[in-house]
Amino acid sequence: MKLEPNKVGLINYSLTDSDGNLIDSSNGQALAYLHGHSNLIPGLEKQLEGKATGDKFTADIPAAEGYGEIEPHLIQEDVPKSMFQGVDNLEVGMRFEAQTEQGVHSVEITDVQDETVTVDGNHPLAGKDLSFDIEVMGVRDATEEELAHGHAHGEGGHQH
Repeated sequence: MKLEPNKVGLINYSLTDSDGNLIDSSNGQALAYLHGHSNLIPGLEKQLEGKATGDKFTADIPAAEGYGEIEPHLIQEDVPKSMFQGVDNLEVGMRFEAQTEQGVHSVEITDVQDETVTVDGNHPLAGKDLSFDIEVMGVRDATEEELAHGHAHGEGGHQH
């Protein structure tokens, strides 16, 4: 059985950046995902298409097919520190959930001045070329419930 839309793939992976630094890994706990439902970044799902149990490969994903390029409009300078009520020491690297017109958005503080901070709403991996070492551990048909919910359930999948 091959990975195609509406199949559940079980994959072990390790993710490194273009400098070879380990970013994430499944640590032997296979990740279950529903193929064809945008549960993975586009470039990785495209390279998994047609793969079968036992396949091992490296998927090099350019930023545009990963978490996207850095979008300058998501970087906001001169945000008053008073917007962060209840936080005394604002530091570079802190992440916050910001309410926007498009809903809740995660931002990271990238610079701190006397009265203001700079926040970046880009995904932490935006603008980065990524490399996944993949081993396909299994492929199965999705259940009706998984198809209705748009993601894998059970071992390695989304828990309700």
